[in-house]
Amino acid sequence: MRKIALEEHFITPDFIAYSKENFAGFNQEEQNSIIGVLSDFEDLRLKAMDNAGISISVLSLTDPGVQREPDAALAVRLARKANDALAGQIQKHPTRFRGFAHLALQDPPAAAAELERCVRDLHFVGALINGQTNGHYLDEEPYYPFWERVQELDVPIYLHPGNAFQMPYSFKNHPELNGAIWGWAMETGTHALRLVFSGFFDRFPSIRLILGHMGEALPYFLWRFDSRWGIMKHSIELKKPPSQYIKDHIAITISGMYANEPLLCALNALGEDSLMFSTDYPYESSQAAAQFIEQAPLKEDVRQKICYKNAERFLNLNL
Repeated sequence: MRKIALEEHFITPDFIAYSKENFAGFNQEEQNSIIGVLSDFEDLRLKAMDNAGISISVLSLTDPGVQREPDAALAVRLARKANDALAGQIQKHPTRFRGFAHLALQDPPAAAAELERCVRDLHFVGALINGQTNGHYLDEEPYYPFWERVQELDVPIYLHPGNAFQMPYSFKNHPELNGAIWGWAMETGTHALRLVFSGFFDRFPSIRLILGHMGEALPYFLWRFDSRWGIMKHSIELKKPPSQYIKDHIAITISGMYANEPLLCALNALGEDSLMFSTDYPYESSQAAAQFIEQAPLKEDVRQKICYKNAERFLNLNL
């Protein structure tokens, strides 16, 4: 069965230094290997796609990109350069690749302008944002003009994991808890909940978000969000129960979470129209992702939705 994959990463030489923290756990040989795979747009990537039955990969710059750069002007220049580089690769393989824009959120008006350029001129399908930007989160008021532009363009934003601005004290002496094992899910799920509980979706009712890794644990907590919110004192009134904003505005991908239990929970919690395929290439095996979704206990029409139909609709793909 053909597939569209949404969380598929690349890197260019300008951004290797920014990813140094993420690669710190690898020895030098492993670092060189992963950088080589991330840098490849031809043989390795296309072969992995073909072996997994992936017809289209939506490519995005790997974490963190420019989002840890303290110089906003430099971040803006580098984000534009990354997007131009990606557009050049898409032009070489227009039937196989699409793009998520990389944005310098240090300068929200510039990020809005760059997103518009990427969507209107480069034909990207949205943007991928790697978590917080130097301690600032997307529910904050300075980002409102950016979100207004997102609504006008009618494209989704993929909220991808990134490190917390400060490592939680509870991780002290346990660095393994930071990152992909636990910290990224906690950080990214919290970022999404900041949007939910701030009234963000009442202010921006047509915004569509994507979360990876089977929803960063949010599908498990929907009932509890509503139960606890209902008895708490709060300064902001929401028009809907918290769980309804998640159901109405957030789709999720299976990236890096290849087990039937979370898949079936997410389907029951969010519905079959809200799940999409991804592999988290090259950090996870494309073939493992493909084998998982092809063998999962699903009705075939639901499998088709997850593999490609939901992505075609959610990303406004004209195929």
